[in-house]
Amino acid sequence: MTLRLDDQPWLTAPATRAVMAALEAAGGPGCARFVGGCVRNALIGAPVADVDIATTLKPEESDRAIRAAGLKSVPTGMAHGTVTAVSGREPFEITTLRRDVSTDGRNATVAFTDDWAEDAARRDFRLNALYADAEGRVFDPTGEGLADAAAGRIVFVGDPETRIREDYLRILRFFRFFAWYGRGEPDAAALEACRALAPGMARLSAERVSKELMTLLAAPDPRLAVAAMAGAGVLAQVLPEANPGRLFEAAVEQSADPVIRLMTLFPADEGLVREASTRLRLSNATRDRLAAAACADPAVRLAMSDPEARAAAYRHGPRAVADAVHRRWAEAPAGADEARRLLTLIKDWRRPAMPVGGRELARLGIEPGPETGRLLKAFEAGWIADDFPTEGHAERLAALVSPRRG
Repeated sequence: MTLRLDDQPWLTAPATRAVMAALEAAGGPGCARFVGGCVRNALIGAPVADVDIATTLKPEESDRAIRAAGLKSVPTGMAHGTVTAVSGREPFEITTLRRDVSTDGRNATVAFTDDWAEDAARRDFRLNALYADAEGRVFDPTGEGLADAAAGRIVFVGDPETRIREDYLRILRFFRFFAWYGRGEPDAAALEACRALAPGMARLSAERVSKELMTLLAAPDPRLAVAAMAGAGVLAQVLPEANPGRLFEAAVEQSADPVIRLMTLFPADEGLVREASTRLRLSNATRDRLAAAACADPAVRLAMSDPEARAAAYRHGPRAVADAVHRRWAEAPAGADEARRLLTLIKDWRRPAMPVGGRELARLGIEPGPETGRLLKAFEAGWIADDFPTEGHAERLAALVSPRRG
């Protein structure tokens, strides 16, 4: 009995049908099949974000077929067999069936093939080596992918060490897929291969590593995956500063934000956070956010009053204080009510602008210079301490100026 995908909007969408029709017009029925994540996710009931297609057509043939159908074709990786069709404003990555000729742990030299089993044999995990034709009929060349998808097993295609030596990023992909799709315990053979070959990740670019790490941390519950990474010595290769203990586990329960989860793997040390963020080549926004939270950390307590919270948010920024509140909450889960109070307050609060400046001081006879800065700093400190009053600024400023005139 042939398994068919249930009615999938992406499968029956006119844009998808147009691409498959274009390819089959050039290569005949069955020359193109959906592959990988779209098939896997359709089978397990997970959302489908990207639709990838494998084909027996050579890349230049795919390119011609797409253009002949009046669709846009982008030569995204012709040497590796990949073109991207744009249909209905949606991208479809189309890749010729391949086999590896040589690998160096990061990149592969490939040869094209028309053998679906050969293409499946070079893929990373059995549940990713699943194909479906234009009508939704599913093909499982390894004979184990369907069972793995149903059971939540992440198992390498063939020998785990061989797959990893082809591309050491597959170590992180194993834990990332386990975080998102795995159930039960990680596959023992895969785990042992990851442990043995973890030092090989040193040859990977930091950008590839950080992308996998952040995607892993965005999983609904990455705790088992991160614990397995730590136990296999993989986490220490990526983040030697990391401590995936109680703080991280509590943060996962509180927030789905991968940056907050990452934050709780580090000590609240701004210098250390910046060093690790730079080494991982995290985005500037993520790096600055982690550093700002570490800087705000000493100013944040769950028991602080609303005025104290607003003062901290003014000095450090609302986002940094909110992140520091999450750390405090992870440290003391019993303080959930206080944490939620502070997070709501900070979310709804807008940082006010300083209500006075050099112009107001000039009206009081203070010329621009060092004294201007000292007076404005003194005014700001009192204004913050009084919880940002909206009136009486002229009188407060005049009171600061008067003693200096005397």
